[in-house]
Amino acid sequence: MTNTDFTEWLRGLADDRLRALVTTRPELITPVPAHLEGLVIRATSPSAAGRALDRLDRFALAVVETFLVLTEQDGAGLPYKDLRKAVARSVRSGEAGRLDGALREAVDHLRTMALLYGPDTALRLAPGVREVSEAPAGLGPPAIEAFRHHPPERLQELIRAVHRGKDGQGEVAAERLAGLLAEGGVVGRLLDDVGPQARAALDELAWGPPAGRLPNARREVSVATAQSPIEQLLARGLLAATGEDSVVLPREVGLALRGGRIHRDLRPEAPALDGAGREQGLADRTAAGQAFSFVRMAEELCERWSVDPPGTLRAGGLSVRDMKKTVQLLDAPEWITALVVEVAHAAGLVASSAPADGEWLPTTAYDGWRVKATEDRWEALAAAWLAGDRVPGLAGERDDRDRLLNVLHPELRRPAAAEVRLRTLRVVASAGQGLAPSAGSVRERLAFEQPRRRGTYRDQLVDFTLREAEQLGFTGLGVMSVFGRELLPASSPEPAKPPRSPSSRSRAVAPATPAQLLAPLLPEPVDHVVLQADLTAVAPGPLTSELGRWLTLAADVESKGGATVYRFGEGSIRRALDAGSSADDLITMLEKHSTTPLPQPLRYLVTDVARRHGRIRVGTASAYVRCDDPSVLDEVMADKRAVALRLRRLAPTVVASRSTRAAVVDSLRAIGYSPVAESSDGDVLVTRSDARRTERPSSARPSLGPAGPDPDLVAAAIRAVRAGDEAHQARRKPVAAPDGQVPRSPSTSTVLALQEAIRQGARVWIGYLDSQGHATSRILEPARMEGGYLTAYDETRAAVHRFALHRITGVADVG
Repeated sequence: MTNTDFTEWLRGLADDRLRALVTTRPELITPVPAHLEGLVIRATSPSAAGRALDRLDRFALAVVETFLVLTEQDGAGLPYKDLRKAVARSVRSGEAGRLDGALREAVDHLRTMALLYGPDTALRLAPGVREVSEAPAGLGPPAIEAFRHHPPERLQELIRAVHRGKDGQGEVAAERLAGLLAEGGVVGRLLDDVGPQARAALDELAWGPPAGRLPNARREVSVATAQSPIEQLLARGLLAATGEDSVVLPREVGLALRGGRIHRDLRPEAPALDGAGREQGLADRTAAGQAFSFVRMAEELCERWSVDPPGTLRAGGLSVRDMKKTVQLLDAPEWITALVVEVAHAAGLVASSAPADGEWLPTTAYDGWRVKATEDRWEALAAAWLAGDRVPGLAGERDDRDRLLNVLHPELRRPAAAEVRLRTLRVVASAGQGLAPSAGSVRERLAFEQPRRRGTYRDQLVDFTLREAEQLGFTGLGVMSVFGRELLPASSPEPAKPPRSPSSRSRAVAPATPAQLLAPLLPEPVDHVVLQADLTAVAPGPLTSELGRWLTLAADVESKGGATVYRFGEGSIRRALDAGSSADDLITMLEKHSTTPLPQPLRYLVTDVARRHGRIRVGTASAYVRCDDPSVLDEVMADKRAVALRLRRLAPTVVASRSTRAAVVDSLRAIGYSPVAESSDGDVLVTRSDARRTERPSSARPSLGPAGPDPDLVAAAIRAVRAGDEAHQARRKPVAAPDGQVPRSPSTSTVLALQEAIRQGARVWIGYLDSQGHATSRILEPARMEGGYLTAYDETRAAVHRFALHRITGVADVG
């Protein structure tokens, strides 16, 4: 059968079957082909066929491999009953009862994906599948291919060895040898002639890989001169030399060694997940606690980087020194800290202020995020992690050039990360209520679902996913949480449903969102602390966002656990004063949120730091220092620790310096003074924690939706392909554009009209400016609209084209 037969089969499918095809293989309509022949060319290309095979599970792939072994390139179709017999021989004992249902489902699915076609009486492989399938089922090439390049005299000698003296004069020697090896009992007879060591060597190749290395593989050897076990095999055609130092096991020999089975212990269904049982309610509460802690760590990170942002390395990422400071700040292991930083970056909460020599700062989006409820903040972080293409678990490892992969480094991107995360979590969710599947069983299930994508790299991503999902709160004690399950997108788009009546819509209950399911499980935040005489404050639980941010500013975290301990010090009080608070403000805030009276040592600390704070003012000269009390400046000038500032007295109350204002402020504070910075107008510069922000990059907006294309776009694309195919077959001439004024309408109305035409499958009349700016009329059947372009079948040109939306002057009905 040829591409023509496949094209005619596709052409004869109903529209719903074509929609199912492009839903399972969306790359076939990106962009929309002009006609069905274009769709066939795209579907049978090596890249598209390979991608389709990558989506098959192990059983469906085994069905395809069975076709490859039992059929030839252009041979007759394979009846379904013969396919079942071949597959049944490979199914492991005890699972034969599930074969019929699984095989029928697999064949139907392969037909839907257009990898198989034809009726059950003559099933055929789609063109292009055989070309991208190497060593199906671990078998070697057919004997006719394995011996194709052997000299004729060598082939005649092999035929005589196989056929006991008779040769193949008058026939193509390679075909004759292949036919002999395929005859029943011939390979078994040859195996009886070789020794046990030769048989053991064949057994190692029987189930793949079928090739091996052998020095001087093309040596001249016969049955009479063979000495070693390998030479016994070469002399009888049981092994074929494919190079100077390589041999391969012919397919006919491999099938005989396997006893007629194509696969070993084939499983019709996915392996069951095993693991520990947990109480679902306990798992949900545990996951909620993890989600709450993760949100607070992300907030704490952004708050601290607002005040003390780390620098951006020239190669991108966070330096090792800054990473260690962040680990101490969050009081978490390095891999958890890397996860928090990477997820905050993926959610658009932190970004670099410049590509080189910039700083990692909170973005303007952070201010909107931090005022939301905790459950909404978690949903934003979790969705960003799930849809992100970066792998935080690789931070700290080295690349192929032995370069360190820092946190936030550009090289942490992996294209497969989002897909592996989603598939892994779907497997965990499929385990059911209260089951925590083991990592090994999850990897085994994924290996069944996508056998062509297995490997050490994929297993590493799976392990990272399971570890990070637990930390984020997707899972609790290894069990998928109810709110984490709800955040997973559907595995396939829902089919379009007819609109409901207003009365039925009013009775419908909207499904709960992940945030709504998480909210009741979160701990209730407290708005009070316990102040102690040792200058500490104990938070008996999670604090409200406002109190937590204020206390982080005015105190330093000393320890975390069931209760968080904050310690007040001169530096932390000065930090709050720099942010614009006064001593009275601090004391009032402490008294308002303390369950105990304000300790006298803490009151003295606040008033003493506030009394000295701001007596010295530092401005820009390069920098200057002024103070109303000349004696204070006398002390500064006499202090040997201030020599590096190169101070020069300009007046009794003013001192100038060649250093920058920031350097002078930091140096004087290190000496023991409490200066404040002032502007050129003499006003005090208030250091607010939210004053330093950068713009959120446009790429930091993850999109997480159902897998597969939109059903409306699929339907419109199939209509366009059908229309283009009709024109292509009939060689229909382009229709004339309507007479009259070229349509003109506002851009908003134009987009809405095109969207409605896509949904209804209607034709429209548009005005369009060509590349020279000339206005033209077109009659279109729109297919899809994305990226600023409209894909449609153009009846005035009898072809599918893409139109720039900004060049469409207006839309009108064809009538």
